[in-house]
Amino acid sequence: MSKIRISAVSYINTLPFIYGIENSGILNQIELTKDIPSLCAQKLLENKVDLGLVPVAVIPKLTNHEIVSDFCIGASGPVRSVILGSNCPLDEIKTIYLDYHSRSSVMLTRILARHFWNINVNWADTTDGFENRIKENEAGVIIGDKALTAEKKFPFVYDLAEEWIKFTNLPFVFAAWVANKKLSESFINDFNAALSYGTKHIDDMVNSTIFSDIPKHIDPKEYLIKNIDYYLDDKKTEGMKLFLKYAGEFK
Repeated sequence: MSKIRISAVSYINTLPFIYGIENSGILNQIELTKDIPSLCAQKLLENKVDLGLVPVAVIPKLTNHEIVSDFCIGASGPVRSVILGSNCPLDEIKTIYLDYHSRSSVMLTRILARHFWNINVNWADTTDGFENRIKENEAGVIIGDKALTAEKKFPFVYDLAEEWIKFTNLPFVFAAWVANKKLSESFINDFNAALSYGTKHIDDMVNSTIFSDIPKHIDPKEYLIKNIDYYLDDKKTEGMKLFLKYAGEFK
């Protein structure tokens, strides 16, 4: 029987999922790689994997797609690891640099700018280390572990999940477990059980992990429990549908 190919995000917020996968029998059924979000999406689009924890903005681009898990990377309040870092207030920003690691966070920023912040800016692509080159009247969409460092560097920091919730009164889903083909019900049940195990054993995961890539002011357990909301409930699904509706305007 061929193994299910899975791409998971390599950030700290995914560690509970990885812990659950690596401490369950499902590891024998899969081939697991860990990638940045945009690469997870690319692999799923190119059929290089069967299942990925992908930015939700990629879902409409898939010919076949199915959200197969009860879990996600979501936020019901400030997420901290997806921010707009700026050297000036929103209404003075001229250029926004877009983190090349993510599609959903970039699209979320475009939606907020058009519909809620009511600002008109230049959009700029980025390369590695861009967050250290942001100048006056500029801002950057910064995601993942490096956003946890960047939140202390900028005089103006806008938490993108918090901004979305403020305007829509709905939580936000940054990434979901999406398959590009039909997977067996037994595998999906085993996979959900593995993810559930990981989210219920965050203490054990934190105690067995060396967090060398995150800043000292971040408490990993507090961040994972307070800032990340892992369960894909009805409210998050509603928020995801609204996001995809807005995203459809940018085709």
